[in-house]
Amino acid sequence: MTRPFTRRRFLTIAAATLAAGVARAETAATEWHGVALGAPASLTIRGDRRAAETAITAVRAELQRLERIFSLYNSDSALVRLNRNGWLAAPPPELLEVLSLSGQIHRQTGGAFDPTIQPLWQVYAEAAGAPVPDRIESAWARVGWQHLRFDADEIAFARPGMALTLNGIAQGYITDRIAALLKARGMTDVLVDMGEIAALGTRADGTPWRAGIAAPDGRILHRVTLSDRCLATSAPSGTVLDPAGEVGHIFDPRRRAPAGAQRVASVSAPSAALADGLSTAFCLMTPAEIDAVVAELPGARVETLI
Repeated sequence: MTRPFTRRRFLTIAAATLAAGVARAETAATEWHGVALGAPASLTIRGDRRAAETAITAVRAELQRLERIFSLYNSDSALVRLNRNGWLAAPPPELLEVLSLSGQIHRQTGGAFDPTIQPLWQVYAEAAGAPVPDRIESAWARVGWQHLRFDADEIAFARPGMALTLNGIAQGYITDRIAALLKARGMTDVLVDMGEIAALGTRADGTPWRAGIAAPDGRILHRVTLSDRCLATSAPSGTVLDPAGEVGHIFDPRRRAPAGAQRVASVSAPSAALADGLSTAFCLMTPAEIDAVVAELPGARVETLI
């Protein structure tokens, strides 16, 4: 398969770096940098260093466990097995939780958010952004949230060749899980970046954490403050599928086409998973459609939309 031309992580790295730059000036901050779902991740924890280091060990173990559920590149992950076989018995509760939230966001966005879009992504990625029309039509026949069935006993596709990608929500979900793990261990002032950002509590001076929302070219579009709130940013050109950079990785299941490459959507919400799913969908929606969704979700706020 042709490898996508990845730039997406710069969006979150740029946001986290602004906040982490402040945190490094705090003497009581412990930092960790690692990998989550194959991309850079980081933590900044204020408080007792020994307790923070013990918590980081637990975080690393939790990340490995969640990778075995959500990774698209781990050949034995729950998601890969589902895509390979078309069904998955006794699915992990975390996967069911993400699918339930995905279904909610699918309904709220009028179908703009649809994780069953993976077959189309595969076709465009294999063809470096320029697949033949017959392959596109074949892929669309295998797309559709209504063809997915799931409960505690089994997840199953109703059509052969279907597949899921949870890249538009799993990073946010993992961010939430890590934030909850740290909070349960008594960590009250934490900045989590597992692909999306969760900010707990405050910085040492009592002010909120700070983040910058960056475009794929590195320009800071907007600066926000976060306290007990999450932030997610999506842009089709964050990962491009063709050498010219014109075909982004986010696809519109309603228009049956790739999204415009230049869109950037950033959303803050109480949950990083919700912010992640909404930011993905908002790359495909009109301002009026977005306003209608946000009106139904008082905890969500559009921070940037260009």
